[in-house]
Amino acid sequence: MADYLVKLSHVAFAYGNRPPIFSDLNLELETNLKAGLIGGNGSGKSTLLQIITGLIKPKAGEIGLFGKIRRTEADFREGRLQIGFVFQDSNDQLFCPTVGDDLAFGPLNLGKSRAEADQIALETLALLRLEGFRDRATYGLSDGEKKLVAIGSALAMRPKFLILDEPTNCLDDETRDRVIEILLACGLPYLIVAHDKNFLEKVARQRFRLKNGQIEALT
Repeated sequence: MADYLVKLSHVAFAYGNRPPIFSDLNLELETNLKAGLIGGNGSGKSTLLQIITGLIKPKAGEIGLFGKIRRTEADFREGRLQIGFVFQDSNDQLFCPTVGDDLAFGPLNLGKSRAEADQIALETLALLRLEGFRDRATYGLSDGEKKLVAIGSALAMRPKFLILDEPTNCLDDETRDRVIEILLACGLPYLIVAHDKNFLEKVARQRFRLKNGQIEALT
């Protein structure tokens, strides 16, 4: 069993010739951790998520996922297959004609048969409490419904770890509470980036702050 989910060691990163966002960043997330990350606008939260998943490469330092140091694109690709990523903007994540197609897309790309993928989609809709949405057009959903389906598309891949970027943006209280229920019920470790401190208090056992290029644990 992996002895950590994520491990960043002495990571440095800058965009082009701009001042560095990170100079010596260190973070370790345990295998069963449900964590929340806060930070001001421009503090580097989204950049951090892209570094963790290998979508951008640091200038220096090491990245570990699931107990293994990742160096090559093949290393990171193998790690990404085990991560469910929920984007900040659901429109960037939902691109199939129907809800059912979006939920089946990930399983199909992981090698599941059409029947298996459709069954996973139905099970995921039940978890979301969106039974009856399988044939709904994604473009016609409300913002809250899109967010729930986006979370479902990540869960449908049966990941080992979830990463969620601002999952409660623009949600009403009812949908926000539904997101809380889903996260607490899914049984997965996760890292959530959010400005909503009250939300993080309900879903995160440990909270961190990203400030001035460093991560500090919050009590």
